[in-house]
Amino acid sequence: MGVEIRGMDRLKAKIGKLTEATKKGTENAVYEMTQEVSGRAVGNLSSIKHGSGELVGSVKDEVESNSSGNPVGHVWTDKKEGLFRELGTGPNGEKSDKSDISPLITPVYTQRAWFFPVTASVEDLTVLYGIPKVEIQGIEFYFTSGQPARPWLYPALKYVEENLANEIVKRNVSEAIRKGLK
Repeated sequence: MGVEIRGMDRLKAKIGKLTEATKKGTENAVYEMTQEVSGRAVGNLSSIKHGSGELVGSVKDEVESNSSGNPVGHVWTDKKEGLFRELGTGPNGEKSDKSDISPLITPVYTQRAWFFPVTASVEDLTVLYGIPKVEIQGIEFYFTSGQPARPWLYPALKYVEENLANEIVKRNVSEAIRKGLK
């Protein structure tokens, strides 16, 4: 006695469409989440009072496929000031609250204060931030113990992950499946 299954080809075709639609929905969701993180990170940088806008303008984002073919979003800056702001510098950075810094990062800080030439800044850092000046052999230097951490990137990621990610994935995958199975 034999068993006949009708419509197997049609079922396989629908499963293939479902797989493709789920993949497309996931890609769309990762793209949307990456855009959200990037936008919120830029928004977090809006608190810079005396900046040139260079750091804000340097924030980049992209979505690419990893070695397994899964979409991965990246948000970053190539400006060292972004790292200094996120993690802080020197003894002041080390003393900073670390609750808004990624638990995957363990920064190592310079343990001593340092000097840098006053000419290295276009702004008067004594007026802006109270950083003292010293004169050494007729050249003025700022004397600093660094800056506290003022995280801007990780809090953006954390917010999207905790408050938006599930809804973004659900909406994008559902919409892609609905469109893919028509």
